[in-house]
Amino acid sequence: MNDPRTPDAGLEINEHDHALLVRLTGRLDSPRSAALQEPLIKLITRTGKPVVFDMEEVTFIASEFLRLCLLVTKTVGAGKVRVVNASPMLEQVFKIAGLDGHLLTVSTESFDSIEPTHEPVYPVASETASSALISKDHYRAFYDRSLADPAGFWAGLADEFLTWDQRWDEVSQWDFTTATIEWFKGGTLNVTVNCLDRHLDSQGDRIAILWEGEEPGQQRQLTYSELHDQVCRFANVLKAHGVKRGDRICIYLPMITEAAIAMLACARIGAVHSVVFGGFSAEALKDRILDADCRLVICADEGRRGGKLIPLKQSVDTALQECPRVHTVIVVRNTGQPIEWVAGRDHWFQPLVDTASADCPPESMEAEDPLFILYTSGSTGQPKGVLHTTGGYLLYSAVTHKYVFDYREGDIYWCTADLGWVTGHSYVIYGPLCNGATTLMFEGIPTYPEPNRFWQIIEKYGVNIFYTAPTAIRALMGLGNRWVHSNRIDTLRLLGSVGEPINPEAWAWYYHVIGDSQCPIVDTWWQTETGGIMITPLAGVTALKPGSA
Repeated sequence: MNDPRTPDAGLEINEHDHALLVRLTGRLDSPRSAALQEPLIKLITRTGKPVVFDMEEVTFIASEFLRLCLLVTKTVGAGKVRVVNASPMLEQVFKIAGLDGHLLTVSTESFDSIEPTHEPVYPVASETASSALISKDHYRAFYDRSLADPAGFWAGLADEFLTWDQRWDEVSQWDFTTATIEWFKGGTLNVTVNCLDRHLDSQGDRIAILWEGEEPGQQRQLTYSELHDQVCRFANVLKAHGVKRGDRICIYLPMITEAAIAMLACARIGAVHSVVFGGFSAEALKDRILDADCRLVICADEGRRGGKLIPLKQSVDTALQECPRVHTVIVVRNTGQPIEWVAGRDHWFQPLVDTASADCPPESMEAEDPLFILYTSGSTGQPKGVLHTTGGYLLYSAVTHKYVFDYREGDIYWCTADLGWVTGHSYVIYGPLCNGATTLMFEGIPTYPEPNRFWQIIEKYGVNIFYTAPTAIRALMGLGNRWVHSNRIDTLRLLGSVGEPINPEAWAWYYHVIGDSQCPIVDTWWQTETGGIMITPLAGVTALKPGSA
């Protein structure tokens, strides 16, 4: 079928079951070849299929067209581009340019003679297999032990990854008929000791959080020592406002460092945090405050999103008209815009933190004590709160962060999820910090102020591991490759996908254009209820098939 979106009258694109057929006619001089680049690449990335250029009616090609062929090859992959019906002269041009062979195939045969191809499978590169933390042999040994001795398997990981105040009496016990499941019963620990304190002696000066604001140039970084200081101070602020072990605290903040500090401060003193996504309405906020019986709310004056201001404090004021048990609101000054103020109830965050003591001994928590409540979207009615406990959750977050993302010491790791979702809990905060990693937080959206915002950030910080959602990937793919190529993103070593399933076309674009056909993609599946990744490829183990998760 001819595609009407192509502006060139001498270009016809037909989609077949096994390939995209691109028929070209006339002279392919430099101006015409350059003009074809963006619309053609955009169309090709939508299918992910092998590409066949039919050159039967082409009389001349310039070097700019050869460059276009290279870009197409980079988009769909080496070996997936063919040139057919080439005249002997054109065939010779491709050979002289060194393109006929590994990258693409040039022949005088017709399109009809080409056999259909199946969805490509990408084997593990030898370099990746030799350097990955988990090799095939390692994975097989892990897997076999997990089946033969599950208690010993998880006990070994718990000893390796976590610091315990008191070791457990029993690794796990469960009764599926009553939905009673317990991990590391009798064991005690504190999450912030594992995420902060134990790193201070060896890497207190390492950056724990890199924060990038919505506007370019807005940035902040916190070392492990600085983050520990802020967490302890704010934990003491919470205690001074009557917060005790087991109390529920609502956090309604944008993606700013104070959100991470608030979560960790709750964990420091055994309070249970309930983070509510900053894009939710006052009504949704009210429902979550009431259901968890929160007594204290932490919010900001406003949030920023795509150049717009989000009136967070205003939403809190509206919600609290029907939440009479909330006695304290602590407000982060984020935009500095005027807001309504309730004397005696409302307090500014920073003055409280600045005057608080930095000495706050961690509360020793049972492994099965609650760590946080997180509400599902409520698409089937009232939102449902999922409660995750301390020991098992933290262990699983740390193990999966290290092995799924093949994390090595010194990597710059970026998960783009908001802290209002479980991905933000497990793979922005708890998993990375437990492993002593540098984790990046971004306040904004991928297309503001320009569609290359993600790629600017990757270049700026030298990001090695990038974990984002298929929705973002598809949106960025539709904007064209020029936004990607405007930045250097060759520090990337591993890519990840999380959220809804990723279609093969988006996967192919992510792999070839963002990963330069060199970065394995861990396409992960899991849920709020599981707390961590359940199904995924592993970089050094699993051959990759687009859209297979």
